[in-house]
Amino acid sequence: MPLEIKVLSTTAMKTVFEELSPVFERATGNRLAVTLGPSLRLEKQLSEGEAADVAIISASGVRDLIAQGRMVAGSAVEIARSSIGVAVPKGAPQPDLSSVEGFKRALLAAKSIACSKPVGGGQSGVHIAKVFADLGIAEQMQAKAKYGAGGAGGLAGLVVLRGEADIGIQQMAELMAVEGIDVVGPLPADIQMVTPFVAGIPANASHAEAGRAVIALLTTPEARRVLKAKGLEPA
Repeated sequence: MPLEIKVLSTTAMKTVFEELSPVFERATGNRLAVTLGPSLRLEKQLSEGEAADVAIISASGVRDLIAQGRMVAGSAVEIARSSIGVAVPKGAPQPDLSSVEGFKRALLAAKSIACSKPVGGGQSGVHIAKVFADLGIAEQMQAKAKYGAGGAGGLAGLVVLRGEADIGIQQMAELMAVEGIDVVGPLPADIQMVTPFVAGIPANASHAEAGRAVIALLTTPEARRVLKAKGLEPA
């Protein structure tokens, strides 16, 4: 009897699962039921006891869940590292990402900016709010910010695609998941944040062994190729 393997994953892995889920299903006969969302939201759900067979979230989230007894100690495997990037509407002038000053000028010139929510959104939302504060433009950016709803339907790239924002800022993989926009590149190094995404087995997993098979798949050479193609750096 085929199993349904419940996966809770950061939205940054969306396009990776779209490509690799059929590979896993052909190899094992089991089906992946993948729920995507901002890492911070998934971490909260898992800490409150939501059941899953595999979770792919931030490294800090995994550490916290292991400490709480919500994730199996020793099950954690780093899968990929994710950088924050910048996108604009197709064919629009591209912001200068070679320096922090150039990027700041582009932000101040833009009419609206799409990004993750600083509270309850993804890792990038928290970081970008801090960057805006450090650059002394938090007030101006608050007036321009358009926040996606989080998850696959609330990607910043979709806000840019609809013409509702001049610039989108989110994980590179999340921007690359939206066709029809121009992904300019990663943030300048001085304000970049690289997030390690880690897979682990929740303590309440119904199919822990099958969950480990999913993690094994994500570390194969084929998976590494897919991760790189989708905007992530394989671990």
